[in-house]
Amino acid sequence: MVLRPLRADDFAQWRTVRRRNTEWLTKWEPARSPGSPDVIEDRGAFALRCHAREREWQLGTGFGFGLFVDGDFAGEININSVQRGPFQNAYIGYWVDSAQAGLGYTPEGVVLVARYAFEELDLHRIQISIVPRNTASRRVVEKLQFRSEGIAERYLEINGTWEDHIRFAVTSEEWTARKAELEAAFL
Repeated sequence: MVLRPLRADDFAQWRTVRRRNTEWLTKWEPARSPGSPDVIEDRGAFALRCHAREREWQLGTGFGFGLFVDGDFAGEININSVQRGPFQNAYIGYWVDSAQAGLGYTPEGVVLVARYAFEELDLHRIQISIVPRNTASRRVVEKLQFRSEGIAERYLEINGTWEDHIRFAVTSEEWTARKAELEAAFL
């Protein structure tokens, strides 16, 4: 497995996976804004998305990674909304091709991204928020034994509905204490 930023030339693979996983993914994602281009079908919109992610890297506000298995695109793991100052926090989001679900790639990717967040970005805290009924995403944080911080009611708009989310977090102190265990188990 390899994590790397997505590029405009990844569009064909990305679109194939997204099309195949429409039902698997859209129930967990925000609805597309009316009038906005369909990034799944519009090569130009996908390229703009890649450029926006590249700009986030430059600004240090977000770090997006495509997940590739044996050279084939299989999902995404992103560090979003990096906040500096006294918070030193970011949010982790992920999705994986249903054909790759349950094979350990997502927990491995989350451990790699956590290592990057704590050791390269020098963050103090990362958070993952999951719709309670999303058992596949919950299994990832449960395998990793990330700390649950409870339910945030009507936390994010998902597919047109304000959904509750279970919030999970890890601090740099927890990472330091558990790094060897997590890397041995998942990398």
